[in-house]
Amino acid sequence: MKISYNWLKQYVDFNLSPKDLGEVLTGVGLEVEDIIPYETVQGGLEGVVVGEVKECSKHPDADKLSVTKVDVGTGELLQIVCGAPNVAAGQKVLVALVGSTLYPTSGDKLQIKKAKIRGVESFGMICAEDELGLGTSHAGILILAPPTPVGLKAAEHFKIEKDFTLEIGLTPNRADANSHIGVARDLATALNVAYKSKVNFVKPDLSKFETLATTNQKNISVEVVNKDACPRYSGITISGITVAESPDWLKNKLKAIGVRPINNIVDITNYVLHEYGQPLHAFDADKIRGNKVIVKKLAEGTTFKTLDEKEIKLNADDLMICDADGGMCIAGVFGGIDSGVTEATTSIFLESAYFAPTGIRTTATRHGLRTDAATHYEKGCDPNITVDALKRAAILICEISGGKISSEIADLYPAPIDGWRFTVSYERILRLAGFSIPVETINEILQRLEINYEDDGAVLHLHVPAFKTDVKREADIVEEIIRIYGYNSFTIPTTVKSSLAYSPAVNSPKTENVIAEMLSGSGFNEIWTNSVTQSKFEEDELLKHQQVKLLNSQTAELDSLRTSMLYSGLEVIAYNNNRKATNLRFYEFGKTYTKVEDKYIENRHLTLFLSGKTVDDNWLEKGTAFSFYSLKSIVMNVLHKLGHKQFEITITENTPFVFSLSLKNEGIEVARLGSISKPILNKFDIKNEVFFADLNWDYLLEKSPFNKVEFSELPKFPSVKRDLAMVLKEEVQFEAVEKIAAAESKKLLQEVSLFDVYKGDKIEKGKKSYAVSFIFQHPDKTLTDQEIEKLMNRLMGKYESELGAVIRKA
Repeated sequence: MKISYNWLKQYVDFNLSPKDLGEVLTGVGLEVEDIIPYETVQGGLEGVVVGEVKECSKHPDADKLSVTKVDVGTGELLQIVCGAPNVAAGQKVLVALVGSTLYPTSGDKLQIKKAKIRGVESFGMICAEDELGLGTSHAGILILAPPTPVGLKAAEHFKIEKDFTLEIGLTPNRADANSHIGVARDLATALNVAYKSKVNFVKPDLSKFETLATTNQKNISVEVVNKDACPRYSGITISGITVAESPDWLKNKLKAIGVRPINNIVDITNYVLHEYGQPLHAFDADKIRGNKVIVKKLAEGTTFKTLDEKEIKLNADDLMICDADGGMCIAGVFGGIDSGVTEATTSIFLESAYFAPTGIRTTATRHGLRTDAATHYEKGCDPNITVDALKRAAILICEISGGKISSEIADLYPAPIDGWRFTVSYERILRLAGFSIPVETINEILQRLEINYEDDGAVLHLHVPAFKTDVKREADIVEEIIRIYGYNSFTIPTTVKSSLAYSPAVNSPKTENVIAEMLSGSGFNEIWTNSVTQSKFEEDELLKHQQVKLLNSQTAELDSLRTSMLYSGLEVIAYNNNRKATNLRFYEFGKTYTKVEDKYIENRHLTLFLSGKTVDDNWLEKGTAFSFYSLKSIVMNVLHKLGHKQFEITITENTPFVFSLSLKNEGIEVARLGSISKPILNKFDIKNEVFFADLNWDYLLEKSPFNKVEFSELPKFPSVKRDLAMVLKEEVQFEAVEKIAAAESKKLLQEVSLFDVYKGDKIEKGKKSYAVSFIFQHPDKTLTDQEIEKLMNRLMGKYESELGAVIRKA
């Protein structure tokens, strides 16, 4: 959401810099993400002044150039070479001085420097309209009226307005702040309460509406058929208007927040939308057939042509604004081509309505029509300001377009929306807040936020207005009070109270944090990706049939919930690769969704991604590419951290992997890891190899002995290391060697590791050589050579009999 600094000052008489204003708004929950300087003309015509051409003669070496002497008010004439055909002595012109920067209407910015043009020095530039960014004309220099003072700054002459645009990251629950008045309400409350500044919050004066001339010429009746979809509908007719360009003040306000001016009527509806947060729509009154507006739904498949000349087929649930013959507008979403305001319009019917948010969101999403009006309606507007917004717009339209009110206000509101009523005690507020807030301050905050209350001394009987869509219970009230009082106003207690608690059950968030810290400490970055994805990504035929399709997808592509977290992660890798970031380590906690028969199933996962090199190349070392074993090492560390150490390991070649390792426990797959196949990487235009691991987080948590506290005394006796080389069949995996070692060595084996693998012409084809290291340790004594020798002989015998190993002698 964009807010204008100057516009905001119309409602609150604050004296803050844009930076300080941003800090105050962020403090009350309206996070200011950026503050952008805005000028009605880019650059503000800085360094451009009014000059008078005193002399003008032909350039000695160029027929189309003139050499001028210009007075710019400094007491010294500037020599300027000019190529304009209309330059002449006696003219008042605009001169860009040396050192200034121009921002032309088209093309790159231009810095004015001292120059020598065809042998003649030039100290500035006499400017055309387009060179200053004031228009598009380049027929010649811009000539001003003779009385214009020499030396006057161009910014003063053209009344260049400077402003600041505040980008606010508005959260969906804060519909009450989706306007300048909404932001002003919070700002004034915070300044008065938290900052002890006495400022006033003033809403637009609507009293002038009562004195506007009325001509009862154009009465248009209103009927609301679908009252649930349209709880309130207000409208008025204004006649005798002239559709034209808006005045500069109005255009500048809209342009400052990124809204393109169109004409005075449309601009006023947009102005009131961003002022009050109430969408308006203007219909050409003469095009309303039967002089009747009907709010209803049309038959399934009815065709409707929108304002941008696109023909769509309506759904039976789409609410429409109709006349006696058919649809004029998709209610709250988009206007129709036949009823819009044009330059020929002389009378309008102005609509100000409250539509149910769910219906607007569904219709806008269904047809892919994202408009400012729909965005406001779907977040939740205030049903009790439709008439105020209508009056405000009517006043402006009569002032700017010369129109006159030609009907009474039609206002259909059969079941008023009263907001929410509940009670909360001061004791409860202070308990939830966790610190003391004066009762007088609490009451002032509520009053300034327009939350009505009755105080019986201990309990507040609250009446929360309908525009506070997120304040419906006592916890919400406490949040309102705290954000205004100021999170920085918390008093630090002098004592700390704590209690110890132990739960034998695994604490899911705590466990997740421990693993997240472990992975982050290993150089991984956490990612969060969208659960909504493209169904076409899924390669696994079984999962294709189990996809959960969306009934109302935002786009044609994002049409289902993910069955795998792989593809959203690959999108992140592709995004980073496209920005020259290729050495990537990611992890994500998330959910997948499948439909089996009539049941919807959610599963939690932890996924890991590796791609690129271990480190960026530098003067000291060259990064080595990640391998499958890089990923396996991390996966094993995670599993061991969670207390899982024994697995059944099998190699698979299933989609989407080139090859993968499946780790199972009790017949359930705990993790799968491997290298992603090239065809899938090509879909995302990823060049580097990607290693992916998918861990069954639900199972790991359920079976994790993570909370089990174990203690073992530090060893008192030395460990013994032995190495063994053996030739095995190529299909024998290292896990088989590990299993036998663990079974035969009982508690003496501390570690077994593979430190060399050889395949080549020095051994038989189809065989490989393993070099394995064993570390043994006894808890109560030092192991003798004889004991170690006996143990190693037993191991060698098992490897020979069970694995067909040939022991290689040193």
